[in-house]
Formats: sequence, structure tokens, C-alpha cells
Amino acid sequence: MLSLIENLTAQDLLWLLTVAADLSITLLLYRLFGKMGLYTIVILNVMLSNFQGPKLTIIFGMETSLGVILYSGIYFATDLLSEKYGQKEAKRAVLLGFVASLILILVIYISLLFEPSALHPEFAQNIHNAIATLFKFTPMFILGSLFAYIVSQNVDVWIFHYLKKKTQGKHLWLRNNLSTLSSQALDTVLYTLVVWAPVVGLETALGLGAAKYIFKAIIALIDTIFIYWARNWDVSAQDWNDPLQDKFQKLE
Repeated sequence: MLSLIENLTAQDLLWLLTVAADLSITLLLYRLFGKMGLYTIVILNVMLSNFQGPKLTIIFGMETSLGVILYSGIYFATDLLSEKYGQKEAKRAVLLGFVASLILILVIYISLLFEPSALHPEFAQNIHNAIATLFKFTPMFILGSLFAYIVSQNVDVWIFHYLKKKTQGKHLWLRNNLSTLSSQALDTVLYTLVVWAPVVGLETALGLGAAKYIFKAIIALIDTIFIYWARNWDVSAQDWNDPLQDKFQKLE
């Protein structure tokens, strides 16, 4: 174990710290704001992973997208919503993330229609080009990304609750990991074939997809600790629409 730690690079350690920070922020928002905090983290992580998605880096000797951290955090937030508030609340969070992504893309595309300022041409053009580099993707890239998100997230919620019913609410670790690993595998396949393959080629896309799934699996295992930590918290005082919460709980 000591030799393994010694072989970690500064980037590897930074990646692990970032994963822990993202999961910790999710728990903090949940502790402070209840399910509204979990809604917030889903929307934030969807939007921020859109920014970080194109950024490639090397972690544990494998090339991967930096956005995988925040994107994987969405599954943790929806699993926690599923566990504490039910399937409908988790699906609502998924839909909110989807709508937020659509709005983000629309607003960015509109902003790119505006010509850079002629009063500060160099600065304005550089900013315009930077935004265009991040977001001026093909329609297939955008639609493929959104398609992979909405399909895989709904599959995650469905598997989580199917296993919860089958195990009569026992074995949280099983439904948390199995639902996330299954839906993340689906997401990776869809994203690799529909989004990355047309951009970087099938061979490179498969390599990126395989590496991304390994990192997603690592994060899924790590977040099991966090969901067990939060499952027994009573944050009912932070839930702002308690009658709606009670209604959903009666439906389960």
C-alpha cells in the first residue's frame, strides 16, 4: 500500500482530492438544504461537466476527460435522492439537469452570434474564440451528449429502485454500485460511439471510453462510503416542501 501511494503523481493525488471534494460538497449541500441541495448539485455538475468535458488529462497513466469527476457525482446525488425521497424526486432532478443543459447550450450559442467588441478587438476576439472552442460543437456532439445523459440517468434511477424493492430496502451498497456501474457502462458506450467517435476516430474513442469507465467505477466505489454516511441524516427541517415529500413517500 505504501509503495502504491509513493508511485502516485501530483496529478493522481489532485484527482483523488477533487473526487473527495465533489462528493463532500454534495453532502454539505444536502446537509444544509435537503433535497434542494441535491437538485442544485445535479444542475451544477451537469453544467460544469459540459465545460470540463473536452479537457483531456492523464490520470494513473491513462488519458481521460476531466469532466468524468463531476459527471459521476450526478449519479451519487440522484442515488441519494432515490434513497431518501423516492424515484420521482430522482427523476425530477435528472430532468432539471437535462433542461439546464439545453438552456446553457442555447444561451452560449446565442452569445456566439454577437460580434466581438471593436473597441478592444484583441481581448474581445480572444474571449470569443475561447468560448467558441469550448462550445461550438457539431449538433451530433450536443444531441449525443444529451441523449447519453437522459437515457443513462433514468436507467440508473430505475435499477436503483428495482433493486431496492427486490432486497426490501437492504444492501444499500449493492443497489448504489450496481445501478451506477450498469448505467455508467451504458452512458460510456453511447457517449463513445455517438459523441467521441465522429470527432477523434473510433480507436481513440474506444480508448477514452475504456479509461473513463474505469474512473467512473472508482468513483462509484468511493461514493458508497459517502451515501452510507448520509443515509441516516435527518434533514427534514431543510426540505422546503414537506407536504410534497410526504406524498411521494406514501407512494413508495
